[in-house]
Amino acid sequence: MDRKILHIDMDAFFASIEQKDRPELKGRPVVVGSDSSRGVVAAASYEARKYGIRSAMPSITAKRLCPGLVFTKHRMYRYREVSSIIFDIFHNYSPLVEALSIDEAFLDVSMTAANLDAATAIARNIKKEIRDKTGLGCSAGISVNKFLAKLSSDVNKPDGLYIIYPSDIDQFICSLPIERFFGIGKVTAEKMHRFGIHTGTDLRRADLSFLERNFGKAGMFFYDIARGIDNRKVEAGRIRKSIGAELTFEKDLTTDFEIIAELYKLEKELWARVEKQDKRGKTLTVKVKFDDFRQITKSYTLDRQIDSFSVLHSTMQRLREQIYFKRKRVRLLGVSISNLEDEHLPGEQLKIWI
Repeated sequence: MDRKILHIDMDAFFASIEQKDRPELKGRPVVVGSDSSRGVVAAASYEARKYGIRSAMPSITAKRLCPGLVFTKHRMYRYREVSSIIFDIFHNYSPLVEALSIDEAFLDVSMTAANLDAATAIARNIKKEIRDKTGLGCSAGISVNKFLAKLSSDVNKPDGLYIIYPSDIDQFICSLPIERFFGIGKVTAEKMHRFGIHTGTDLRRADLSFLERNFGKAGMFFYDIARGIDNRKVEAGRIRKSIGAELTFEKDLTTDFEIIAELYKLEKELWARVEKQDKRGKTLTVKVKFDDFRQITKSYTLDRQIDSFSVLHSTMQRLREQIYFKRKRVRLLGVSISNLEDEHLPGEQLKIWI
């Protein structure tokens, strides 16, 4: 049976929610993030993107590009509320929903759509229902596999809808710049350029042995996507791999007291998130980024679930003792729990140092 896959991607999700909740921001260049000298843009509205502003950009750079830029605080609780509404809508149309993030998902509608035109009608209904229930726009891509659906959702953003029919696959891929291929990042694209690969046509001309020799295990993937082949299934109910909390500081931490105090705050925040998710994990990880941007992580896996804050805290103390902080300035701290299970499920016993 031919597959009918949708990719739904909310348009500038965080920034759009801020504009929706604060009508005075509608039509203005808005970013979510701190406007401090150490701040980073978490999300940008389409009005802000016209100035070249993108997520992960330093706030000081964003302000230079757009002096009238509006900064809003991050409200994750609100974004989760809206995301829950959106994913409920997705599940009304298919049980096969694979979340890629809080605002993006694949849906397999093969069982309810006779063809891609029927799948497109489903996408239009989803877009309308999201607009009616949240006031937000999204873009939808429709095709025969995940790779092509993802590509097609990017064609007419924002509020777009695009279909790649099987008869159009070759023409679409061959004309596409290699940077636009889902799964090919900036570094890989630059490496491909050095081999004279700039478009889908160029990638298709490269034989499998060349791609595997120069790109390792990814070579087979690149060979397939150049031909529009992607056999990956939509993984419904994909399990979250970790729960974490981290913070980049306005001023570098320079003393043991500051580091211990900030880690303790992050531990409390992490435990609150673990309890809210109703999951437990066995592996605790601490991440440290110093002022020279060097980053280290330390992890410890217990032989049982971390089932209380006291266990989390005592394990974090052990990890902290493994890190040399003396005479170093700390820019970022992060803590996370992985190896997750539902709280009521028993797990097998493991004890591993990483």
